Amino acid sequence: MQSPNWLTGLDACFLNLETSVQPLQNVVVMDLETSTIPGGYSYDRFCEELGNRIRAVPQLREKLSGGFPNIDHPAWVEDREFDVNSQVHRIVASESASRSDILKICASLVGSHLNRSRPLWGMWVIERVGEESCVERLSVVLNVHHSVADGVTYSTFFSHLFSADPNPPRPEFVPVTGDDRTLSIALGGITNFLARPWILVSRVAPESARAIRDAFRRSARGRAMAAPFSAPPTIFNSRFTSKRTIGLVHLDLAEVKNVKNHFGVTVTDVVVALVSGAVRGFLLERGELPLSTLTALVPTSVHEPGRHGRNQVSGMLAKMHTQIDDPVERLRAVAASNASAKEHSAAIRGTLLEDCTQLGGRVLMGLAKGVYGWVTQSRPMYNVVVSNVPAPEFSEYFLGARILSACGVGPIMLGAGLNVTVWPVGGTLNLGLTSCPEVTPDLSGLEGTIKAGLEQLLAEVERSALN
Repeated sequence: MQSPNWLTGLDACFLNLETSVQPLQNVVVMDLETSTIPGGYSYDRFCEELGNRIRAVPQLREKLSGGFPNIDHPAWVEDREFDVNSQVHRIVASESASRSDILKICASLVGSHLNRSRPLWGMWVIERVGEESCVERLSVVLNVHHSVADGVTYSTFFSHLFSADPNPPRPEFVPVTGDDRTLSIALGGITNFLARPWILVSRVAPESARAIRDAFRRSARGRAMAAPFSAPPTIFNSRFTSKRTIGLVHLDLAEVKNVKNHFGVTVTDVVVALVSGAVRGFLLERGELPLSTLTALVPTSVHEPGRHGRNQVSGMLAKMHTQIDDPVERLRAVAASNASAKEHSAAIRGTLLEDCTQLGGRVLMGLAKGVYGWVTQSRPMYNVVVSNVPAPEFSEYFLGARILSACGVGPIMLGAGLNVTVWPVGGTLNLGLTSCPEVTPDLSGLEGTIKAGLEQLLAEVERSALN
């Protein structure tokens, strides 16, 4: 007999930490060319093809189970009234709409909340209408709640919507799994709830103690990641509203790898160094650059075969070395501290965060939010988030339309009002920047500084080649 498909504590954490000004969702923003769609573009045909592709993605046809009588985390159950047309929304824009106009529309969608009584995702199709009502370009915003998918899971879902051919065969139907009977969910919820003390005693307490001892030893040897709550207060740690600003940066992946290979670092090291340089310039211009380095939270995947849960993620606290002016010296310093942080992060059991969040429910998470918000006003845990998301295997088409660009955009959270999500697609390294107007009203400056930072590093590579 099937059992309910429970959310893990970490999955549910993204529901419980959500607030009116803090939607926790992963977003992809795409530009598409419609001329490749078989039979031509129409909104109805586009939605129909989406419905065909979702046949192979049962997770996008699920919704949250009801609350009472379940006392544990919710379960995923089949939405028996699922209708793809209720998940997709249409926006008509002029063909002459500028990139800035489209980004403002996208930003308003990034800051919106999803309906929890339906499957926790939505898609907005922004039509660029030209002469004779012809739609040759689309911008698409695909919004999936973080409880449904982390970066790795998101990429797996998303790959079913890509295709190497504009007219692929209709996929086989994959049914929703999991028992959705109220009695099964209620009894399972009681069992799971009563198991929490055992999880605390057998896993969380000993593993936490071991992690703390290991952190002290590594710190004494200078091989630890940045200490929690040691980041300096900045504008990025101020409170924000539900409004959002987004920016998209497209870098040549070959150029990034050229820098990586020349300096013997990783792509993540290059990205963190570029973001560090951009943040440094932004704070210098405001006269607010701290003397000590800013800290970035870099989420890391801990996905393992056979493990339950949509979100299987940990993270490392990385020193950004924003106090260093020289871009090459900064890159080398970032790479060195990242190596220690990765080693430290890998030594922590990958399921520790999941086990910790398994103990907490909505009430406990609410208390934690309040304490965390108070503490981070003076002692931020970190300043920005830099998330390197593995992209799905790249294909040229999305629902029959040619993909011109695709960029991931992550959420901002209390205590870190800037998120940089890295999404490699094809030969392009895409950086999606998310913030709030109260923090960074215009992200174009950061976009330009990131590009300029890569040019500086490439110039150094060329100079070294000539010598």
